[in-house]
Amino acid sequence: MGLAATYRRALAAHRQAYVHLAAASRELTSLAAPADTGQLADVAARLRRIGDVVTAAPEPAGFFPGPIPVRVGLAGTSESAAPGGLFPAIVPLTGGTHLAIDADARDPRVAALLRGLVVRLLLAAPPGAVRVATMDTAALGATFVPLRALVEAGVLQPPATNDQEVAALLDAAERHARTTQDRVRAAGGVPGGLPGRFAGGSASGGPASGGPAFGGSGSGDAAAGGPAFGGPDELLLVVAASAPQGRELNRLAALTHAGPSAGVCVLVAGYPPRVAGLTPPELGGTTQIRVEGDRARVGDPPGHLFSSDGSGLAVPVRLDGDPPRQVIDELADQLGEQSRRGSELDFTDLLPARPWTESSAAGLRTVIGRAGRDAVALAFDDKTPHWLVGGRTGAGKTVFLLDVLYGLAARYSPDELALYLLDFKEGISFTEFVPTGRDPSWIPHARAVGIESDREYGVAVLRELRRELNRRASAFKRHGVTKLADLPRDDGRPVPRVVAVIDEFHVLFAGNDAVAREAVALLEELARKGRSYGIHLVLASQSMSGIEALYGKTDSIFGQFPLRIALAGGNGVLDPLNDAAGALPVGSAVVNPAAGIRSANTVVRFPDAHASAGQVAALRHELWRARAAGSRPPAVFKGYESAHVEDDPTFAGLAPGGRRPLALVGRVVDVDLTSAMFPIDATPGRHLAVVGTSPVGADVLHAAAVSLARQHRPGTVAFLLAPLVAGADQVADETAETLAAAGHPVTRLDAQTLRDEIRKLAEPAGRQSTDRTYLVVFGMDAASGVLGITDASFRSGLDDLRTMLRQGPAYGVHLLGWWRGLSRLSDDIGGSFKRDDVACLVALNVTGAELGSYLGTQELPYAPRANRALLIDRHDQRTRLIVPFVRPGHEFDEGL
Repeated sequence: MGLAATYRRALAAHRQAYVHLAAASRELTSLAAPADTGQLADVAARLRRIGDVVTAAPEPAGFFPGPIPVRVGLAGTSESAAPGGLFPAIVPLTGGTHLAIDADARDPRVAALLRGLVVRLLLAAPPGAVRVATMDTAALGATFVPLRALVEAGVLQPPATNDQEVAALLDAAERHARTTQDRVRAAGGVPGGLPGRFAGGSASGGPASGGPAFGGSGSGDAAAGGPAFGGPDELLLVVAASAPQGRELNRLAALTHAGPSAGVCVLVAGYPPRVAGLTPPELGGTTQIRVEGDRARVGDPPGHLFSSDGSGLAVPVRLDGDPPRQVIDELADQLGEQSRRGSELDFTDLLPARPWTESSAAGLRTVIGRAGRDAVALAFDDKTPHWLVGGRTGAGKTVFLLDVLYGLAARYSPDELALYLLDFKEGISFTEFVPTGRDPSWIPHARAVGIESDREYGVAVLRELRRELNRRASAFKRHGVTKLADLPRDDGRPVPRVVAVIDEFHVLFAGNDAVAREAVALLEELARKGRSYGIHLVLASQSMSGIEALYGKTDSIFGQFPLRIALAGGNGVLDPLNDAAGALPVGSAVVNPAAGIRSANTVVRFPDAHASAGQVAALRHELWRARAAGSRPPAVFKGYESAHVEDDPTFAGLAPGGRRPLALVGRVVDVDLTSAMFPIDATPGRHLAVVGTSPVGADVLHAAAVSLARQHRPGTVAFLLAPLVAGADQVADETAETLAAAGHPVTRLDAQTLRDEIRKLAEPAGRQSTDRTYLVVFGMDAASGVLGITDASFRSGLDDLRTMLRQGPAYGVHLLGWWRGLSRLSDDIGGSFKRDDVACLVALNVTGAELGSYLGTQELPYAPRANRALLIDRHDQRTRLIVPFVRPGHEFDEGL
């Protein structure tokens, strides 16, 4: 009821103003030629009073139902009229009513008029109610240089000065018109104008004296707030300092025909264009100004211009000049502050009203921030299937990625969206998404999360994504469909879209080794095919240069990444001629959907998720509680974290009675962090050799021994333990205690008794009365001297060792040994040609070159490092990077 009453009061005031205008028109028509100057002055005074009525503030209202009268200059009844004989020349502007000037802004008077009209409208409207977009191809932006303060304050957009930028500006204007029209229809079909109250006659009509003043604070009653964000009452003022050409002129003309509901006002100079043979498009709802010498004529569009029926102003007009610099600066200060407040975005503004209500069938969308007062939403779909994100250290890249991921996770359920997240550097980007000791919650969309990931883990994730792509491709063929949305599932749930985010992705391609080459091949395939099967990539990095493995592949890979997001210092992801990200403040980004071409830039501000930690945590817990029953947490790979056999799920499930015992040695660096194991059977050579000087070798033997012990009933297996190096004494003691507690007989050996036991174990008759015998030697190379001694029959302990290695598995004898060097291992087992006699190797701090030489293959792509080992099974020809098991509290770094 209040809104309706306000509307009626505003409409009454508006009609009253037009009654005054009509009366003035009738009186002018009835007047004969004035007899003297006094009579002229009386007419001018009456016209000034009419102007005051027209430009006076009507009753407060939520919007204006019609055009807003704006002054363009002072009109006089004769060339010699005194100042008292001048009156304001007023034209209607705002949504649905426009202005055209026949000269372009290279004429200083036209340039000053355009600047004055921009300032008058900004002063008249509540802060934030008008957005100004400018184009100036003729003067390359010089027309708007005096308004630089407004540009710097974010009130005016920088002028478009070339054809590409003009096209982009018109694209944005057309989107604004469509969006505003949709909102008006949704609101009941009432077109909006400017909300709140004008700042008074000084803003648009000038003082009664007729002087060209620019006054008023521009706030009026707008302190209560401008239009809501994205509301239908926002006016877009498009100012063309010269008329564009060709198709763009037709597009500009079309905007003038869009009507009041489009919320667009066009000011175009240089129309109609003075081109021989050109018939310009007709403008709609436009007042025409024709410049004549030092005066101008104001009237309706051509065809009725300055006609005797009163449709044009019958007296010349002296156009207003530039607004005072002080007014511009004060306006910039006021509106700039309001613009900054209006563009600030809280984390919750990125989220939908209700979670998990959207479908990913046609793609994924999420709000990432604001461009001015407009929400900016980005998509993973056919047009922008993959994103490339760049930014220097500290530019807010992690914050931006968190905003995107939480926005997606809030909109789409885990049935609609699956996330694979990799961080190759600091390990902080995605800790939000996994359970921790302090917070057991996780994001239910996450399938795999790598924190301080290894390159090999990244390749493993890419392999998994390729397997998923191939599964979907087979399903498409099987069901005869070509779109993800048409692919059925047996349980009726949709096939989720996959988003894989790789932060600091350049680390994945460091160098030019086999890992980098495989990563490039996988990435290229996923980038080319992913869009068809709902698999989307986000690659983020501080730098795009110096990636040797990508030489020759940049176009085939990054050509599939049309959406570029450049944070501060992130120009590397944009076109080489586009340096827009160089001076961005932290918390801002250039969003470019055209592979980085400058004309497609949009500057966006995004909220700081870290500053909204409480809101983020609340959302995470809400999504976690809403997960389906039985949902599993994501597989989490923490590159810095050690692995313990006691925590391994396979170890927990071990029990007697299995088909063949499994020696657990670590966790494989793969998507699911599967247990790294070595099956024990009767095949010759089923023995384990741990190689390397690192004391982690003793821990690996400990894990293998205790895991085997869990798979045998007490008393059915014997363990022979030989701690031959001082560094393994404590580990050997703990191993012996654990095995004895499990009910297994344990025999401790030194080097000499080890020689005697090997002689017995080399013959079937020497086998103990148990199902199996495990010989566990900590520092096997330390026994080489004793084993090398020959007896009276010229047989050495090494000969017995080699016989045991070859024949022992057939009667249940297996060696678990730690050698501190590959050359000693090779010598002990009889040379590299006998390498299959010890089929399983766990290589610690051994180089890939050494391993390749020992195995008789080319150099392996392995670089020794802390907390990593290489598991090699010669029998199944498999090589896997693993995190070796160590005892809790006994992690080692030295030597790796």
